[in-house]
Amino acid sequence: IISGIARRYERGNLMIDLGKTEAIIPQREQIPGETFRSGDRVQAYILEVQEAESKGAQLILSRSTPLYLIKLFDLEVPEVSEGIVVIKGAARDPGFRSKIAVYSKDSDVDAVGACVGVKGSRVQNVVQELRGEKIDIVPWNDNDMQFVVNSLAPAEISKVIIDEVNHSMEVIVPDDQLSLAIGKRGQNVRLAMQLAGWKLDIITETKILERTNRAKLSLKTIPC
Repeated sequence: IISGIARRYERGNLMIDLGKTEAIIPQREQIPGETFRSGDRVQAYILEVQEAESKGAQLILSRSTPLYLIKLFDLEVPEVSEGIVVIKGAARDPGFRSKIAVYSKDSDVDAVGACVGVKGSRVQNVVQELRGEKIDIVPWNDNDMQFVVNSLAPAEISKVIIDEVNHSMEVIVPDDQLSLAIGKRGQNVRLAMQLAGWKLDIITETKILERTNRAKLSLKTIPC
């Protein structure tokens, strides 16, 4: 992570003064809706360094990459920087919502609690830096099914059916949990898929019951 001073926008790209050199935050790497005025201090993640023949090295920064979120927790949570708590992955819808998966190497240390902090102080510091982005801290699990259930929180899950061949899961939820599982504009399930690495299909208990009943009726029509 590096800090600099916002200078100007060029074709939507934000130019950052780092003192001895200038960096750029491309429009695609900015948090949607976030703007800076000339003179504002800006913090971002060094995404890459490009060599340019005429200008020398060009630093490409990002405020939208999941790597920035991970590094912020690394700076904010001593247990992460010390390697006791490991961030296994992160998924972001920049400016709106993100999820991180955490795991503790020490059974006496609660990974989620360490990242949240006393009265939410640690996670709130990260949220503040990301201008109010909602952050779900998910306990990582080496069991893919359980990890998917954790990733879809706060929705309650009734059952999960795994399709190993297509690397997908059918997630069955109570009817009143459907909108929570999917999330606004599909955000919750989309981030859960990114985090867990599985294709997820959310289905209500009623739909599953209807499908089962149709299957039973079809079986009855088959001649003995």
